[in-house]
Amino acid sequence: MSLSRKHGVIALFVIIAGLLAFDLSHSAPLDPFRAPAILALGSGQAASGAHCAAAPGS
Repeated sequence: MSLSRKHGVIALFVIIAGLLAFDLSHSAPLDPFRAPAILALGSGQAASGAHCAAAPGS
């Protein structure tokens, strides 16, 4: 049995939809008042997450 590109795309969308449904059903609702700022330019908040937080010499 040969799978066509259409079947592969449909399978991919089904898997993505399943992962989204699983994540939404098992995670806490978002609280927009406790979320970090999207852009914190000039706010005085230091970076605390990814590689940009690991400045040389710190």
